[in-house]
Amino acid sequence: MSGDLELHVEERDGGWALVGDGAEVFGLVNEYLGYLADRRYSPRTVRSYAFDLLAFCRWLLVESVALCEVTTEVLLRFLAFCRQARLPGQAGGNVHSIRDGRSTGYAAATINRRLVAIAGLFEYRAMRDPEAVNPVPRGSERRRVTRAERAGLLGHLARPKPSSRLRVREPKRLPRGLAAGEVQALLESFRSFRDRAIAGLMLYSGLRSAEVLSLCVEDVDVASGWARVTGKGGRERRVPIDREIAGLIQTYLLVERPETLERALFVVGKGPHRGRPLSPAGLRAVFRYHRARAGAARAHPHALRHTFGTALAEAGIDLPLIQELLGHEHIDSSIRYVHLAPAHVRAAYDAAREIQRAQG
Repeated sequence: MSGDLELHVEERDGGWALVGDGAEVFGLVNEYLGYLADRRYSPRTVRSYAFDLLAFCRWLLVESVALCEVTTEVLLRFLAFCRQARLPGQAGGNVHSIRDGRSTGYAAATINRRLVAIAGLFEYRAMRDPEAVNPVPRGSERRRVTRAERAGLLGHLARPKPSSRLRVREPKRLPRGLAAGEVQALLESFRSFRDRAIAGLMLYSGLRSAEVLSLCVEDVDVASGWARVTGKGGRERRVPIDREIAGLIQTYLLVERPETLERALFVVGKGPHRGRPLSPAGLRAVFRYHRARAGAARAHPHALRHTFGTALAEAGIDLPLIQELLGHEHIDSSIRYVHLAPAHVRAAYDAAREIQRAQG
């Protein structure tokens, strides 16, 4: 095989597939992506798997290794490649990432995400062909706590799930919110009612980008100030909407939203795709433009959600409520915001010191 073949990912018939020269030798990958779609994996997840497997297949082409020839040793070589790859903007060895000090290589989370996609691919092959050897080394079995078990039901049915030993240790980072000046600069940059409403739902209701884009017109009750949100894993929750943001949504619907048969709340307002649902790429382009315009480089959509979570923690909101508002499946995700609340930390510290003084 030659590494000069053009291989890329395209969206086809609502799914994702490897296409281009050389794609025929990776038929298993496309079958696996179709299997994920059949199992009702979210389109975003299937897209992510497609691009992660694309990176792996491109590397296999360069290394002249067929998919059926992949062994544990080959996977370890790919892991080493991901850790040492020279990325755009990393021209010199003395240039380090401000975040984690890396001068080369992909972030640990990116590498692990790719390895998860690869592990899933070979598990799918083993399911189809039990005689095929799975090159992904297995680690110790761990029991995943199910939602039913957390509720005290059906815990005896939980089965241990083998984990992969092919992972990179990820540094634990706390979510980073925005400073008040960054938020103000970003909000002042927005001009349309649509964009201001989108940013408001993230900042004052804690919605994720995908949750905002999945909202339908009927999901939002402007009069009562509530929205029905579909989060990760198809889990639904009701979230309150700030009155000012509800007013922006109402004005957008009455004045700005084009006439269309689409159910999506937020649609494209101009251009050849006018009236079509706003896409993830379109939303990223909106924020990219306004970040530059406002001079707020950290004002990504998810940073607005982190700002909301931090504000909840600093206001003393109970953890279960933070979990419900943010749509976290596990309360561990919500605890991170409490760690970010300096007012809480300082108050607890001062209270403990007073007790120490009284006892001393």
